[in-house]
Amino acid sequence: QVQLVESGGGLVQAGGSLRLSCVASGRTFGNYAMGWFRQAPGKEREFVAAIGWSVGSTYYVDSVKGRFTISRDNAKNTVYLQMNSLKPEDTAVYYCAAKSGSYYYRNQYEYNLWGQGTQVTVSS
Repeated sequence: QVQLVESGGGLVQAGGSLRLSCVASGRTFGNYAMGWFRQAPGKEREFVAAIGWSVGSTYYVDSVKGRFTISRDNAKNTVYLQMNSLKPEDTAVYYCAAKSGSYYYRNQYEYNLWGQGTQVTVSS
């Protein structure tokens, strides 16, 4: 049984920072691309960031560029999302997901394993 478990969500004021973590149990992250998605109430789930299994391959939605940073530590089977300068519009449930192969990192349907999500709330 392979599972992804997110942590690090919480309540923060606008302009603050949070770091989300995603830990895989049952297997290594090696050779898997990892993505972060988010979903706010009443809205569709959207792509936030992704990191490939090749060094230097990272991708971001335009609204978080310069504020969020995705990274991974394969030895710890962990992926991180550092979120700085948070805005109220960043409020959502954030999901970690795993994807085999390359390309199409922004498409949620390319991912075959998902965590349960962690709530991020940013107040004005």
